[in-house]
Amino acid sequence: MKRISIAFLSLFLCVASVWSMPRPEYPRPQFERAGWVNLNGEWTCSFDFGGSGMEREFYKSKGFDKKITVPFCPESKLSGIGYTDFINHFWYQRPITIPQEWNGKNILLNFGAVYYKSEVYIDGVLASRHFGGTSSFAVDITSLVKPGQTHSLVVYVESDVRGAKQAAGKQNLQYASYGCNYTRTTGIWQTVWMEAVHPEGLQSVQ
Repeated sequence: MKRISIAFLSLFLCVASVWSMPRPEYPRPQFERAGWVNLNGEWTCSFDFGGSGMEREFYKSKGFDKKITVPFCPESKLSGIGYTDFINHFWYQRPITIPQEWNGKNILLNFGAVYYKSEVYIDGVLASRHFGGTSSFAVDITSLVKPGQTHSLVVYVESDVRGAKQAAGKQNLQYASYGCNYTRTTGIWQTVWMEAVHPEGLQSVQ
């Protein structure tokens, strides 16, 4: 009876952990890999209204003062932030632990979408830049991490919908929504995940 209770409790905790993670499913079902880690959930974050975060070396951060639930944008209530004014500069941070069994494989850090310009840092080292708010992208972080160790992942985001130099779609150029224009979406708004890939693994299939 005791063994059954322990097994049931373990199953309950496993299911609860999945339910507590937003969008726990693998985000790319047509090209799913066996070894992957979902990075959705609680991250730390910081507004950077003056755009001075780079000077203050936010990219080296081990944790910011606010918390946000990824992959919900900071304008969304589901993110835990719900800030609907313009956000031109925003920072994210969370620790990432590389599974020991990924040793000898290439380690990719994937972003479903980040609006608009993003920079990815591992332990304060620039890993990649990306432009475009609706396209997914992958960053090879193999040379910056070690299996079995924990590293600090920082993502810096810039957005300027009023500057007319980036695609805005129906995002509102005024403070409040009107007509068919809605509150803006800034930063990470799709699933973030890591995966292990064989050095000679396929990049795409057609």
